[in-house]
Amino acid sequence: MPSVTFVLPHWLYWSGLVLFPLVAMFALARRDKSGAPEHGTSRAIAYFLLVTAGFAGMHRLYLRNLRGLLFVPVFIALLLANAESRESREGISYAGNQTAKAEFLLERARKDQAGGKQGAAQKVRAHQLELQRWREQLSAAEAVQSRWVGIVRACALTILAGLLFDLFRVPALKRRCDALDRSDPPRRFDFGHARVAATADGGRIKPENTAFARLVGRVNDFSGAFVAYWSVIAVFVYYYEVLARYVFNSPTNWAHESMFLMFGAQYLLAGGFCLREDAHVRVDVFYMRFSKKGKALVDVLTSVFFFIFAVSLLTSGWTFFNDSFQVREVSFTEWGIQYYPIKLTLAAGAALLLLQGISRLLHDIAILRSPTPEAADGA
Repeated sequence: MPSVTFVLPHWLYWSGLVLFPLVAMFALARRDKSGAPEHGTSRAIAYFLLVTAGFAGMHRLYLRNLRGLLFVPVFIALLLANAESRESREGISYAGNQTAKAEFLLERARKDQAGGKQGAAQKVRAHQLELQRWREQLSAAEAVQSRWVGIVRACALTILAGLLFDLFRVPALKRRCDALDRSDPPRRFDFGHARVAATADGGRIKPENTAFARLVGRVNDFSGAFVAYWSVIAVFVYYYEVLARYVFNSPTNWAHESMFLMFGAQYLLAGGFCLREDAHVRVDVFYMRFSKKGKALVDVLTSVFFFIFAVSLLTSGWTFFNDSFQVREVSFTEWGIQYYPIKLTLAAGAALLLLQGISRLLHDIAILRSPTPEAADGA
């Protein structure tokens, strides 16, 4: 298989982190505004799966066609044959080096023989036999390599032929799938109903009855939704990495680094959203048994530790960013990505977390000051 030498440009990485979530959020907002039905399959998604994961038959499985499973053994055979091809290349390299070494020793022995050196004739015969042996091994290794390459090409051509055939079959497969859905509609989970139910019985999502709380809530809602779409980017990047590594024998020098930096920034920027949704992990064996005012009192008393952490993260994060920005710090790897935008998320995430903590503290204080907890919740 040919090698792939694509290296993700820095500008594409940064612009992708910004533009992809915005475009996805805009498209989702347009769909919600148009009131388009959410049932049925999408021809665009089917074609997208055909291009990106068609080698495993995912487009047919998406359209509820089990013949997509026929792609799987062919793709597995391609991967196994490609792995054997890599090993055979190592054998060719080793046999080639030994052949070159034997040729060099044979040539030197022949010079010694021409100069009349004693015992040179025996060395010539020995090196000739050695050279013949390594040439035979080299020929055998090349034959093995050729056989595995042939299998890889056959599997690749089989998959390609199947994809070209399905390129024209997708509309018919979609119509058949939609007909099945109309006769037996799939069960779908109502996320909105589940959210309302969880809020109603547990009170986990804090009400926002002041302008400040609503503003902070909107900002953290946007931040949480924005960075959530980064997980979709990771699917594409790791898909490319696996394909490049195991099919084209061309592992990247940027996929792992780009993703762990992205997930680090996601972890920081989603902190305020998680606090707003009360989704941070905590031990609440005793806390869950308290009344609403009791919970508010505990939250107020323990908030001092939260603010120490949040303020420390904000000040130290800004210091780290400023120092990195002053020297235009980049990573020490071959990719050399800029570090200061990632370090800026330390301070940005701390600021979002701190604002949400202030909003939550004000709400807890309102509960303690009100005659009944329900009065503090507002309308």
